[in-house]
Amino acid sequence: MELFNALGLNVKILLAQLINFAVLVFVLWRFGYKPVLKFLDDRREKIEKGVEDARRASEKLEEMEQREAELVKAAKREAAKILEEAKKQGETNRQKIVDKAKEEIGQIINQEKAKMEVEKGETLKEIKKEVGDLVILSLKKVLEEKMTDKKDEELIKKIVKSLK
Repeated sequence: MELFNALGLNVKILLAQLINFAVLVFVLWRFGYKPVLKFLDDRREKIEKGVEDARRASEKLEEMEQREAELVKAAKREAAKILEEAKKQGETNRQKIVDKAKEEIGQIINQEKAKMEVEKGETLKEIKKEVGDLVILSLKKVLEEKMTDKKDEELIKKIVKSLK
């Protein structure tokens, strides 16, 4: 103790200060340091959880973007397929319309040919009748005497037969 006295230290005061310091460290440890450490640990865990959630959200976002890109590609393929089918259907319909139009034109041509044949026959009959009348007139003039109706008909028939 003399050593402490020689250094100018009071052992009682030093001991009291050590006890006070220990109490202060205990109080700070118990009520200051531990809550601060707990708060910092909680804060660190929240930050880590936030970072992990952000990482998971980023991964999900990338996954969703990939799915979206795949869906867009699939939709484009489907649209191209539908467009191709529509083109094929359009071509088929166009061909059907063209074929139907050709058939209708053929029918119209055949009908017109039939009409022409009928008109030709009628025209030939009219021409034969007119030729017969002309022959009768010319014969009347040549013979200058009127023949009987029966002789006229026989003569016309002979002339018509000779014209054929």
